[in-house]
Amino acid sequence: MDASKIKLVAFDLDGTLTQHKTPLSPEHRAVLDALGKKYQLLMLGAGMCHRIFNQMGQYPIDIYGNYGMQLALYRPEKKDIEIIENVTLPCDRESVEKRVTMLREKYGFTEFAGDNVEYHASGAVTFPVLGTKAKQEDKLAFDPDRKKRRAIYEDVKKVFSDYVVFIGGSSSFDMAPIPYNKAYALDRYCAERGIKHEEVVYVGDDYGPGGNDESVYLADYNFIEIDNYLDFPQRVKELL
Repeated sequence: MDASKIKLVAFDLDGTLTQHKTPLSPEHRAVLDALGKKYQLLMLGAGMCHRIFNQMGQYPIDIYGNYGMQLALYRPEKKDIEIIENVTLPCDRESVEKRVTMLREKYGFTEFAGDNVEYHASGAVTFPVLGTKAKQEDKLAFDPDRKKRRAIYEDVKKVFSDYVVFIGGSSSFDMAPIPYNKAYALDRYCAERGIKHEEVVYVGDDYGPGGNDESVYLADYNFIEIDNYLDFPQRVKELL
């Protein structure tokens, strides 16, 4: 990467800048401030834009949420974000229920708490292996190294070929309608602003098979890998 050519720095949030669903620390906020003096900044998240914005302490940054289905631009005069795009697509719930149930029966995940599937307003869905009301401690203990879910990931992708499938959270599969993923969102953002791919660097932690940063990692963008969010300041030092 030639830092002198970079115009845009894009980020994942959970696991990259913060722990999962925890506030942005003052130390990491200061690093973003320093980067923002040299580059345009963009957040690419799996959740909704306002949730991401609030988790970041209302940090002044444009945000793509819901794997690119939602776009919010920061408005300095309001010190707030404005949702300018919010894609919602239909979901065939009967088909999704049948497919998730089939996968549960095939792989022995028939005991679960709460609902079989979590449906999102965007049209995306979540297959919560332990159910929608599983205890947090059970979810964290289920598959910390993702081996269980990676073992069946290709089959889940095949069964849900009409979705982009991610290994999400600690015990789920997240599925966004095709073509939505982070690379698709980043491509659109750059094209609309005349930014070349070589002028972008993405910073993310979830770049392995099934990760929601994998699509960017496999594309032709510069990529800074984060394996521990506490290392974020050191990993981006070359940009400063």
